[in-house]
Amino acid sequence: MSEPKRIGILGTGTWGTALARMLANDGHEVTCWSAIPEEIELLSGKRIHPNLPGIMVPESIRFTGEIGSACTEKDLVVFAVPSVYVRRTAQAAVPYLADGQMIVDVAKGIEPDTLKTMTEIISDVLQKENPRIRVHLCALSGPTHAEEVAADMPTTIVAASREKEVAAFVQQVFSNHVMRVYTNEDIKGVEICGALKNVMALAAGIASGMGYGDNLRAAIITRGSAEMSRLGRAMGCREQTFAGLAGIGDLIVTATSRHSRNNRAGYLIGQGKTAQEAIREVGMVVEGINALPAARKLAEKYHVEMPITEAVHQVVAEGMKPEEMLHHLMERAFTEEHY
Repeated sequence: MSEPKRIGILGTGTWGTALARMLANDGHEVTCWSAIPEEIELLSGKRIHPNLPGIMVPESIRFTGEIGSACTEKDLVVFAVPSVYVRRTAQAAVPYLADGQMIVDVAKGIEPDTLKTMTEIISDVLQKENPRIRVHLCALSGPTHAEEVAADMPTTIVAASREKEVAAFVQQVFSNHVMRVYTNEDIKGVEICGALKNVMALAAGIASGMGYGDNLRAAIITRGSAEMSRLGRAMGCREQTFAGLAGIGDLIVTATSRHSRNNRAGYLIGQGKTAQEAIREVGMVVEGINALPAARKLAEKYHVEMPITEAVHQVVAEGMKPEEMLHHLMERAFTEEHY
């Protein structure tokens, strides 16, 4: 465990709150920001999160609606908002970020218009809004459901940064009896894994919703991993990243767990609900659906075949019946397992 740090967390969803609780229990000084006044009132007053039942939020955590309070004079600023809000949040935070600021992103996604990862979005905003300051960026990703981390169940995760010392700093801050942190210099690969595994989890959920079992789920996980790896290689990422915690590790847990929003949304779609109906029933952000447009654009840009991604898109966005989707996947032209 590292010396106590001053940490600001932007976002009070389940993941941001679970991380805040873990860090506060380790003795760090934690301030959480939310753009939603009702969230601040509930978390500050009752010290509970509606989507983390049975979990008490430590009294030491400070909640605020002023983003500057969560960014100013902090050793570490954590972006924990949904991927679609990262750019907007970065724009709001820029005036309060100091030169040399350490920033950790835990959101998972790819911006559909720019095809940038989350840390690339933050970097882009800084270059446009305040090019005079330099920040140090890290992506934290792996098999880490908020519900389990909030309940002090152990897991492992990857701190990825092009700067070794930055990854090592984040490793020290986040490592404890709940979380073991590894480092990785392939930040692009780690972030691509984080976005694409949600798409594959949708596919696994759809198959389960259709009534199919473990065989097909395992096939989707395995071939989905191959799909992710193919794209990663084409983008210049390390193949080992896709076989690690941020890749196959996070894919397995997201495609199999009852805690997974993407798996749950896929299950509902497999039972015949539309994507919007599934999102409403899940009641939280389904990042796999957000990631689909960018995943398809990346496949086209890098000339990579991604049949599972395309099949999920056809069901989610084009109205194809899940049974027809499965038929197309099973009837594809024969090929080798390894290319």
